[in-house]
Amino acid sequence: MAHPSVEVSPGTSSRLRTLRSDGTPVYRYDSRPGVPPVSVVCFDAEGEHAGFPPVHRHAHDFLVLVYVEDGVGSFSVDGTEWPLRPGQVHAVPPGQVIDVSAVIAMAHCRAWSVAFTPDAVPALAAVSPLAWATHPLLAMFATEAGHGLVAEPDRARWSGWLAELSEELADPHRLGAGEVVAGLLTRVLVAAARLAPDASAGTPDPLVEQVFDEIEATFRGPITVGDVARALGYTPGHLTTVVRERTGRPLLEWITERRMTEVRRMLRETDLPLGVVAARTGLRDATYLVRRFRDRYGVTPERWRRNQRAG
Repeated sequence: MAHPSVEVSPGTSSRLRTLRSDGTPVYRYDSRPGVPPVSVVCFDAEGEHAGFPPVHRHAHDFLVLVYVEDGVGSFSVDGTEWPLRPGQVHAVPPGQVIDVSAVIAMAHCRAWSVAFTPDAVPALAAVSPLAWATHPLLAMFATEAGHGLVAEPDRARWSGWLAELSEELADPHRLGAGEVVAGLLTRVLVAAARLAPDASAGTPDPLVEQVFDEIEATFRGPITVGDVARALGYTPGHLTTVVRERTGRPLLEWITERRMTEVRRMLRETDLPLGVVAARTGLRDATYLVRRFRDRYGVTPERWRRNQRAG
């Protein structure tokens, strides 16, 4: 769904991360110190977003949940048309290519778009990104799910949750806003998960499972994409391509995401110096850790730790 994440300008929730070989831009969530990594947009083709910035094919490295209040139409995800109908919920995982030009052209559509990173939810903050696909709270984002329909009597509640979430995010520094945002987002994810098909109905991809097992076993050391590929008997280029096709993200991003999740856990739960944190998460040294962390989260590790403790 259209979201400010596609606009690269000051104050938006994301910024360009890279370009794929076919020219598709990939955006990353641009975290701000002290602000929950969540953003909400109420999109109305006839109203306040009539002058929405030009849209284009793009992907992102965060999660997006879309709830349609009214209107009809469709948008494209990885080349497949997804319908937009009242009461529908769509979950767009990281890495999938989105084309929302058809949405902008519609005569009328009112929908909510929620972009977030998993660490916005306390129950997910320390969960390995390698386990996101099987976590109950993210059931809607599983490959076998992706869509759901809210029963008509429950639609007003969904609109209310998202309106309140938007209101809290409008002033994220006021007392208790972080806790309220986390609670509301958790409530929305629970409701979405209950709409998703039974997660057990899906069949895990054997190769992806092997890749994730290898990353989990070795990410604390100085492993590379080449190391993982050799351990599984593939060339780095081939394995990277296959993992991207099957998960939406290249192999290196999964290694990095796993390391950063562990870095955040250690910063939050221990007083270990940065040099030790770096050594235990496969990063070269404290300087390299600071650079990677600040680039990813927009703040130094020590400041992030202080913010977590203060919260």
